[in-house]
Amino acid sequence: MPDDLNSVNMESGGARSYHHGALREALIAAAEDLIAERGVDAFSLRETARRAGVSPAAPAHHFDGARGLLTAVAAGAYRDFGDALAAADDSASSRTARIRAQGMAYVRFALANPARFDLMWRRGLIDGGVPDLKVAADRAFLILDRAARGAGEAMHGSDDVQRAPSIAAWSLVHGFARLALEGAFGGEPGAAERAAETMLPRVLDHLDL
Repeated sequence: MPDDLNSVNMESGGARSYHHGALREALIAAAEDLIAERGVDAFSLRETARRAGVSPAAPAHHFDGARGLLTAVAAGAYRDFGDALAAADDSASSRTARIRAQGMAYVRFALANPARFDLMWRRGLIDGGVPDLKVAADRAFLILDRAARGAGEAMHGSDDVQRAPSIAAWSLVHGFARLALEGAFGGEPGAAERAAETMLPRVLDHLDL
């Protein structure tokens, strides 16, 4: 019997069955649920395995410890994040409209996925050199970069001066997202979303692009 299946917890109320090869995805889903519930700093590989219905040793078949599993969660978050930015970009035409649309998508993603969004930037907990993570993160930045610098300019040059418009847009939107997540715009339900709708476009108007 494959190790993945042999490690399934068959205790009462905790039994789950996996097709061969599905354990990796099950562990990622369990890790996402755990950090959504408890926050990134309360992540536990043992608790993730328990929630997935497998033995504490089972994650080692697919991940190099907690860092490896969290890196996989972050890579998935970056892919979804990039998809959200790309969808927003496709809905706009002018440079200003593209930046506004992506800015709103950025903040909405953060508000809808606070734990995953937090993990994406926790470089002490994830391995930024893993190809899946790097490709997904680079893609997300390139989508923003193309809007900030113009569709053709993003492909030419990557020094700090040339990237300044993109960094400026990124800094404003990311800072707004962090403020919204931390309750700076009010703690009542919907306050952060309303602030994004009403204030973020005006904040972005201050960009000198």
